[in-house]
Amino acid sequence: MPASHPTEGSIWDLRKANLLTSLARPPQASNFRPGRLTTLASASRRVPDRLIAESLAQMLNSVTGQHVLLVQVAPSEAGTAAKVWNPLHSMPNNGFAFADQLEHLGSFDRLTLRVTNQPAERPFLSAVFGHCARHFGQVLLLLDADAPRQALAEAVGRSSGTYVLTRQTVESLFEFNQLERELQSARDGVKTDLKLVLCLEHDEVPQPAEDFMKQIGQPAHLNLHESPATMDALHSHCGGVWPVAFKFDLRRLAREIGHCRVGLALSSGGAKGLAHIGVLQVLEENGIEVDIVAGTSMGAYIGALWAFGHDGKYIENKARELEGKWGLLKLIDPAFPPRRGFIHGRAIQSRLEDSIGEVRFEQLARPLRVVATHFDTLEREVFGTGEVAARVLASCAIPSVFVPVQLEGETYIDGGVSDPLPVDVLREAGVERVIAVNIIPTPAFLRCAREHEREQGQLKRHGFSFLNLLNQQVNYFAYGNILDVTQRAVIGGQIRAAEDACRQADVVLRPLVCDSRWHDFSNPAKYISLGRRVAEENLADIKQLVNRKEQTHEPETAHHELAAAA
Repeated sequence: MPASHPTEGSIWDLRKANLLTSLARPPQASNFRPGRLTTLASASRRVPDRLIAESLAQMLNSVTGQHVLLVQVAPSEAGTAAKVWNPLHSMPNNGFAFADQLEHLGSFDRLTLRVTNQPAERPFLSAVFGHCARHFGQVLLLLDADAPRQALAEAVGRSSGTYVLTRQTVESLFEFNQLERELQSARDGVKTDLKLVLCLEHDEVPQPAEDFMKQIGQPAHLNLHESPATMDALHSHCGGVWPVAFKFDLRRLAREIGHCRVGLALSSGGAKGLAHIGVLQVLEENGIEVDIVAGTSMGAYIGALWAFGHDGKYIENKARELEGKWGLLKLIDPAFPPRRGFIHGRAIQSRLEDSIGEVRFEQLARPLRVVATHFDTLEREVFGTGEVAARVLASCAIPSVFVPVQLEGETYIDGGVSDPLPVDVLREAGVERVIAVNIIPTPAFLRCAREHEREQGQLKRHGFSFLNLLNQQVNYFAYGNILDVTQRAVIGGQIRAAEDACRQADVVLRPLVCDSRWHDFSNPAKYISLGRRVAEENLADIKQLVNRKEQTHEPETAHHELAAAA
């Protein structure tokens, strides 16, 4: 093997041309589907990129069931040109040319390529990456901070996604900007969509998305919490075991790369939305991980508590604080005069802040999207940045009941007006598997509920009741009064939108109950148990959705040259 690039027309060049031709030919199998290429690039030498990549490869195999190859692209020694590539020309088209170079690490294989920064290697690298993709269901291309930029440019050009690992320091963010500029130059001015992955050390708090927009023009795509800076730090602080938060975030990244993320859409519904709590409890008890939550109104409130990191039992205890005849009064802070609504909503925001503080979306343990409605245009507004509690209040601002909420000079009302069940928010975020919890009743269900109320009224009717008459005259929430009329008008517009959303979801849970009012917060146990029952009834479908492995047609990789030739 020559120690440097041969001259034009040499045997090495002829072999390379022959290789490019053979590697470009696809296998003969008619049911073949190429695997996916994903680039992991490191912008900082303080990131344990190899350890992260190896853990990610294991998780990618676990969540997809596909054969995973980790290709580590490393700089070659001075004057050396890709020694590992030479034997490729002699391999048959259906065999994997690097079979004898693979390191078998249990659930995945690793291949190391040493490259220079010479542009002449890029076409060859392109063929090699394509060859790997034809023999593996998932291919991770790892390029550390010292990797040649020409190799990185070729990896990015062939990949479906590029994730840049870095630290949340001024130096690291400067290195990210520099990497972006060098990559754009290596790709002849073509700008690359780089997804920023922050490796956060112990107790490190993510910066607000707005700060990142000012510094580097984009927010962080993903936070890896509790990420050790080095292998020594992993052993000294964590006993050699990856922290739970880090493993959760890394699995979420694996599901994103493997196109099998799970999203949970929580509908509006007032007090009936407490059924969401029972659903969350069943998911937790069965180890079902959710990658992102989207909520509207009451769904946004429950979703915010869960996304912060509170479990279903904690959320149930908070709901039970409102139990009893006068529990609703804890949520009421009257607006006087009631010119724009009867309630300010500050009491609700304060209760939420008691549980999550002034946390921002970027600091949540699980990604959250909150839906509100712009008052002037009636357009849907999806919040994913900023302070959470204030935006949840905007999502909960039921027309006529709540005073509209002001945020940064704009006015918002209940998200249920524009999108009562935000399945489409998850689909637009690229989530592949969606579980929807729909509290919005259908007209048929409302007819049954009304008949049930009439039957109960006839059974209880024993003559004139002064208390019933007084309630009807002075209680604005009573059946047929102004707030009930307004709420029914809103639900009338929600029904069709919610049913359309259900058709976009993979699994739909409908915890509906006849004898209920949207403001019935005094009996949370009834709704929570209903949510549990419906979730348990559909648990088999949920598990099948979450654990489903996508169909692949990848050929078996030969682990030896003679096996490949056979």
